[in-house]
Amino acid sequence: MLLRARIVLPVSQPPIVDGAVRVERDCVAEVGKWSDLCGEAEDLGDVILMPGLVNAHCHLDYTSLAGCIPAPETFNEWISSIMRHKKGMDDRDWCESWLKGAKQSLQSGTTTVGNIETRPDLLATLWPKTPLRLLSFLELIVVRPESDSGNVVRGGVNWLQANEPSRGAVGLSPHAPYTVKPDALLQCVEASKEHGWRMAMHLAESADESDMFLKGSGELHRRLVNVGRDMSDCGGNSSVEHASRHGLLNEKLLAVHGNYLDDNDIDFLAEGGVSVAHCPRSHDYFGHVPFRFEELRAAGVNLCLGTDSLATVEGTDAQLDMFEEMRMFRSKFPDVNPQVITSMATVNGARALGWAGEVGGISAGAYADLLAFPYSGPVDSVYEGVVEQRGPVAVMVDGQWEIRPT
Repeated sequence: MLLRARIVLPVSQPPIVDGAVRVERDCVAEVGKWSDLCGEAEDLGDVILMPGLVNAHCHLDYTSLAGCIPAPETFNEWISSIMRHKKGMDDRDWCESWLKGAKQSLQSGTTTVGNIETRPDLLATLWPKTPLRLLSFLELIVVRPESDSGNVVRGGVNWLQANEPSRGAVGLSPHAPYTVKPDALLQCVEASKEHGWRMAMHLAESADESDMFLKGSGELHRRLVNVGRDMSDCGGNSSVEHASRHGLLNEKLLAVHGNYLDDNDIDFLAEGGVSVAHCPRSHDYFGHVPFRFEELRAAGVNLCLGTDSLATVEGTDAQLDMFEEMRMFRSKFPDVNPQVITSMATVNGARALGWAGEVGGISAGAYADLLAFPYSGPVDSVYEGVVEQRGPVAVMVDGQWEIRPT
């Protein structure tokens, strides 16, 4: 299959005017100028043809909760609300919500998702129902004193060894430094090293988390005292320092959010080679302090974008849409080049999920996960066209059109 487009945007290299992409089976075989590639082509016309978007952090489970939780005063308040809503969901609700999120993702041009999985018992029936390429991170929570860390982690490891999506991979997600006991964190790190799994963890997400670790106080601290969590690790150190002390900060970790970071935290993340997933709409919903994008970027941290869940976006009509995340990011950082923003939603996300060169860019040997949409603007504004894209898109995964060009 040979695809011709007005502009081919590999992202990993400069735009190609009157470009073409040759697809063989499920991979890109060649990319270049139309005049340099031979063969009968499917001419897509005046479009940008680019790699499918990479959503580095998502909770497909909670798609049906869009608009259900008004923006809270505190993160602790939101935890109470999400727990209440989750208790009201049965298996059918979970499945419908997960699949609804997968469909929304694909329809808005996302082909790869780093998803946090809370219901592994349902995944065998869900995975085959979406063409998305998934890195399914199994979430582990081990907070109560009576919880046996060894049993919980071994159970997770056994499940990961026996299960994997047909298009993608699995990983571990110790939920957060406040919900996973230190011995369980250490065991997660060992399992990740032994099996080569990537990890994702919510880190420095909220002011409540910051108060808990730095000051040994606050609403989240009181909540966890009430469930019997050993709080001796709180007071005098940040949650990032806590994660570093337990060996989590390495190139296999995706730190999710990073909303409350000081200079030392940024140094820890950079030295460990950690990627950070920023979720702009979620950040805005909670009213967090400004995200330290420039400082993280200057330190060399790989920054990517995610949607988080629709339980952290206002509006019942909200969708899992990476273009919306790019636009929200730009509204907060208007001076950032749109090429940088596009990279955060493609090649940087691919690197964060361990799939650099395989997704998020168009190059020989990469998966043929592609995205096309109409564009009639100037070539030198092509990245502007990406960030401002609204409306229907054509989507290909593994060399097959899942949403055909119109």
